[in-house]
Amino acid sequence: MQVIPSIDIRNDRSRVIWWPGASTGTGTPTDRPERIATAFVAAGAPAIHLVDLDGPGQGRPVNLTAISAVSRAVAVPLQLAGGVDGPEQVELAFAAGATRVVLPMWLAAEDPGRLAACLRIAGDWLAVGLDARPERIAEYPWPGGRAPSLADVVGGLADAGVRRFILSHGGRTPDPALLAGLVAGVDADLVVAGGVTEVGTLAALRDAGVSGVILGEALFTGAIDLAAAIRAAA
Repeated sequence: MQVIPSIDIRNDRSRVIWWPGASTGTGTPTDRPERIATAFVAAGAPAIHLVDLDGPGQGRPVNLTAISAVSRAVAVPLQLAGGVDGPEQVELAFAAGATRVVLPMWLAAEDPGRLAACLRIAGDWLAVGLDARPERIAEYPWPGGRAPSLADVVGGLADAGVRRFILSHGGRTPDPALLAGLVAGVDADLVVAGGVTEVGTLAALRDAGVSGVILGEALFTGAIDLAAAIRAAA
């Protein structure tokens, strides 16, 4: 199972300052995404997840300078979420240096044709982000007026060609039994984003068959050490 660090970007800078030596007053803090990504890769990160916080409001990836800087700085896959919700935005993300893109859940509910267009461009390098909470799934205008289960959503998207899912939980701790059931039901990679606040959780997710875990705030605060997390997930 991969452990993938996440960097939230706003105005081409990291939303959170990276300062691994804060507790001892050593080292130099930085909000430069490419420097943070370089530190993560040096610690063993197999990929980097970027969240363009400005993208959704403008309907396209916005922090292109930062994305390009990260892509030049590290030689690992670069996954981008935020503002990527159509074929033009997918192409823009790839041109900026991203190698993977994450589409929002509403696309699956409202516009399967647009999803298909994105898949034709990105293929297996496309993921769909899903909020695993039933109440969030129920908020979308699903065809027929009835909200499907998470398993039905994942299964339908997998049938449409999606081979990678990013499952968030609104900060709740992920349920390994639920995830194991999803993994068994589809031929696709399931990646968990959020809700992991301690290294001990990683073994249960690995054993459930999860392909990867995205860690953000926990790495910046020091709650989880990246190298230790990578060892625990192996």
